[in-house]
Amino acid sequence: MGGENHRAEMKNHHHFVVRRTATGLGLFTEKPIRRGDFVIEYTGKLIPNSATERMKGRYLFQVNSRWTVDGAGRENLSRYINHACKPNCQAFIRKMRILIYAKRNIAAGEELSYDYGREYFDEFIRPEGCRCDTCAARQVPAPASRAERSALRSGHSSAVIAK
Repeated sequence: MGGENHRAEMKNHHHFVVRRTATGLGLFTEKPIRRGDFVIEYTGKLIPNSATERMKGRYLFQVNSRWTVDGAGRENLSRYINHACKPNCQAFIRKMRILIYAKRNIAAGEELSYDYGREYFDEFIRPEGCRCDTCAARQVPAPASRAERSALRSGHSSAVIAK
């Protein structure tokens, strides 16, 4: 993935659309993307890592031990790519640039995703609970009321609970 000639690959413009998702806004492809193809570059202002410690932004992408890309600007379409535990894209850092490639074939109309990494996950996603498709499919909603929890414990899970 992510061949050396990424400048040539970057000319392959895909068509994207931002749509509302269960996690907020997401970036969707309007055309199929083949496994290994360049998808999009994560762009923004290059800032020293020391400056990020006092920022509370969620669009900060560290490129090395000294520098981070602040991708908060709306012109950075890739900021709408959501986290997924089983993503269809992967980010590569090359010469202070963040290049996103397809990990697998991606169908037209599919939401783009990549794994945000352990540090981001632990700080921002874990406290709220991961809502990617993989995790959402595994989660069973907790019973909302004391009566529902009691009915489940007593084995009467099909009981209708008045609210």
